[in-house]
Amino acid sequence: MASFLTILSGLAWTVVYIEAIRVGFKDKTYAMPIAALALNFAWESTYAVHDLMTSVSVQACVNLIWALADLAIVFTFLKFGRAELPGFVTRTMFAAWAVLIFAVSYVVQWLFLVEFGFHEASRYSAFLQNLFMSGLFVQMAIARRGLRGQRLSIAIAKLLGTFAPTILFGVMERSRFIFGLGLLCFVFDLLYIGLVLWFRMGQSTLTKRQMPATISTTL
Repeated sequence: MASFLTILSGLAWTVVYIEAIRVGFKDKTYAMPIAALALNFAWESTYAVHDLMTSVSVQACVNLIWALADLAIVFTFLKFGRAELPGFVTRTMFAAWAVLIFAVSYVVQWLFLVEFGFHEASRYSAFLQNLFMSGLFVQMAIARRGLRGQRLSIAIAKLLGTFAPTILFGVMERSRFIFGLGLLCFVFDLLYIGLVLWFRMGQSTLTKRQMPATISTTL
């Protein structure tokens, strides 16, 4: 059961990253909130380097692959992200903001390491930033008011990717802290799925309403 949950989580998060890269380039935007992206990249690169230096494992290789995938998403943010900000934000300001947010993300990860050690820090920080990410995805959907940079595949894969380790660490290993955070993530992820479905229905309805006018114009 533990192996199944681990594989399910790994596959689901891989789908999130692949889809985020594809959608980002297709929609000319970034498909993951920047603060969550920065924390993710800091987490994955930190633990990939540590694990590869101590003992090469499957999880270490997966973390490395995820970190490389995150780099592609970071590229979409750097390429398209400035267009999401007000006009007074210059290239210099945008670059400074990007450096600051990634630097802070590494500091946060290292503070977790200092306080809890590698084993506990990897879990506590992962679930806390997952909760943060879930809330930011909801905020991003509301701010964009549509499906730009967002897909149902990302929403469902994110839910599964977090829910599987919630069962593994929260239920099977009886961590109330992780179980509580995992349930909160589940609630926000369901809300995000609902928003994406709502936007899809609205988009479909709008397309159907526009079809007669388009046909009439063509004729």
